[in-house]
Amino acid sequence: MAIITVTGNKGGVGKSTTAVHLATYLSDFGQTLLVDGDPNRTAIKWAERGSLPFKVADERQAVKLAREVEHVVFDTPARPESNDLLELAKGCDLLILPTTPDLVSLEPMLETAAVLNTTNYFFLITIVPSYPSKRGEDMKNDLRTGKIPVFNTTVRMSDGFKTAAEEGVPVRQVKDSRKRAAWKDYEALGSEIMELLS
Repeated sequence: MAIITVTGNKGGVGKSTTAVHLATYLSDFGQTLLVDGDPNRTAIKWAERGSLPFKVADERQAVKLAREVEHVVFDTPARPESNDLLELAKGCDLLILPTTPDLVSLEPMLETAAVLNTTNYFFLITIVPSYPSKRGEDMKNDLRTGKIPVFNTTVRMSDGFKTAAEEGVPVRQVKDSRKRAAWKDYEALGSEIMELLS
């Protein structure tokens, strides 16, 4: 069983969107459960508006349901304390920390990296502006220079994710075919994660 936790230092970085789309990717390889531990219950509300290809439950229901699946994705509350962050990291196979490519996000990321220096974690750069902006690539290179684990894949800014949440489906199933293209980023991320966990 693969256990992946998605957490972040601030809201608005695509944490729940990442959890939903990683669970979607993993559901193609076996039964998957998304545990929605975020007080906003974003994933649960997303599922209630439509149909997701995996089970979604809050943390109280998760213990029983986790026995029935091959993959578990946790969507945690934003801004965990340092001790909570270490415990989250110890309790999963991979801890993913989404962040946007800006200085306001970078500073708390560096603090987080100092706390997590020996655990299995990676930063994911999300909501990356489209070309010609180089913010996503620049941040990825800066993190690598600082020896901070960061995924090769970045997730581009797309209105498709908002549409997906409104329709209650993963972005690969939205009605507008142009917006479905946003799925490619999470498909690439999923492939990268499968390699890491194998």
